[in-house]
Amino acid sequence: MATDNEHVVIIGNGISGVTAARFIRKLSDKKITIISGETKYFFSRTALMYIYMGHMKFENTQPYEPWFWEKNRIDLVFDYVDEVNTQAKTLRMRQGETINYDKLIIACGSTPNKFGWPGQDLDAVQGLYSYQDLEGMEKYSKDLERAVIVGGGLIGLEMAEMFQSRNIPVTFLVREKSYWDAVMPKEESLMIGRHIVEHHIDLRLETELKEILSDDHGRARAVITNTGEKIECQFVGLTAGVSPNIQFIKTSEACDIDTQKGILVNDYLETTAPDVYALGDCAQLMNPMEGRRPIEAIWYTGRMMGETVAHTICGKRTAYVPSLWFNSAKFLDIEYQVYGDVRANPPSNHAQLYWEHEEGRKSIRLVFDKETNAILGFNLMGVRYRHEVCEKWIEEDTSIEEVLQNLGLANFDPEFYDEYEAAVIEQYNRKFNKNLKLKQKRGLTGALRFLKNKFARQE
Repeated sequence: MATDNEHVVIIGNGISGVTAARFIRKLSDKKITIISGETKYFFSRTALMYIYMGHMKFENTQPYEPWFWEKNRIDLVFDYVDEVNTQAKTLRMRQGETINYDKLIIACGSTPNKFGWPGQDLDAVQGLYSYQDLEGMEKYSKDLERAVIVGGGLIGLEMAEMFQSRNIPVTFLVREKSYWDAVMPKEESLMIGRHIVEHHIDLRLETELKEILSDDHGRARAVITNTGEKIECQFVGLTAGVSPNIQFIKTSEACDIDTQKGILVNDYLETTAPDVYALGDCAQLMNPMEGRRPIEAIWYTGRMMGETVAHTICGKRTAYVPSLWFNSAKFLDIEYQVYGDVRANPPSNHAQLYWEHEEGRKSIRLVFDKETNAILGFNLMGVRYRHEVCEKWIEEDTSIEEVLQNLGLANFDPEFYDEYEAAVIEQYNRKFNKNLKLKQKRGLTGALRFLKNKFARQE
């Protein structure tokens, strides 16, 4: 039973942990402590690249002023947890302190993958996840003649863009046949690959890291690839994905928390230890929803988890039910949005409508069910759609033809952005031998009316 004299301790001050703290405070007078050895205050991790590029200062990435925490009675401990004792309900800190808890939330995020490459622990070899990683990039950029980045995901391309902002040449090693082809459909993957090359990044497809060579001072000086090529460099970025940051859980002796790749949690984000919860990147759902991954290292799912567990801890046991899958990013100059079910290797019941602008930097992909014609997903490159409109269409199983006829409702800002709805319908008519017409464009006013009707029906 929840009581207001409980001590809730949160390991990690990212979006998951901070959201949990904020909502616990809204719902109760419990004592709250957040522990982090990365930074004292919560900051926006996605903004790290903009600090390096000179677009922002670190203090501008902190959503809350320093006084916020004291005003809301949230204690901050700047330290790392070395051991969790779930039997005694204690945490042993790296600086020697012991902290007792009544409820424990583990929201300790991720750590960049290492796969046992020779030289992976040399100086100037690192990932891009933490504030300390940003400091490392800053330190080693001073005399940097070339960087080699390993891994073809979003973080690797962000790191390449960061170095390019300082005119530091980059070689990008991607083991796949095209960039991020395990996630992106073929056409979008090829588009991003072309865009990377256009930005003078030395993209090496189907190329893997074999070894990192050291100089006389223990710093990286070159890499050897799986083709036997030697590439001189003074920095190696390891961006081949991330894994849950849970080594301290696995090495804790009196800890009854079961783990696999991440910390195993049930539908209520409860671990196998009493009064212990796990959120965000480090949590592995035992029973993920169909079509969803057991670990989703995404900002908005971490935020939802934080809010959900706050209700449980404050007396209203609440299951975690993720909303519609959504992600957004920026590939150099190309914005990316995905809503719903869009796969690199779609199942047999998925039909695809793909339109690409002649300049090769914009595309719209609509995915729908072959049997029911219900819209399943949107994949957008260089084009922005309204989140709420796409979400409503998918949730209500709207037919592909109704979506196409009203596609103007999703256009983010018709007054300032080009519209491509007519071209998409023309593509649909050619591919499926139809004669569909675009309904009258209704712009922002129509979209607001559309959403107002949606919420009115829900009430």
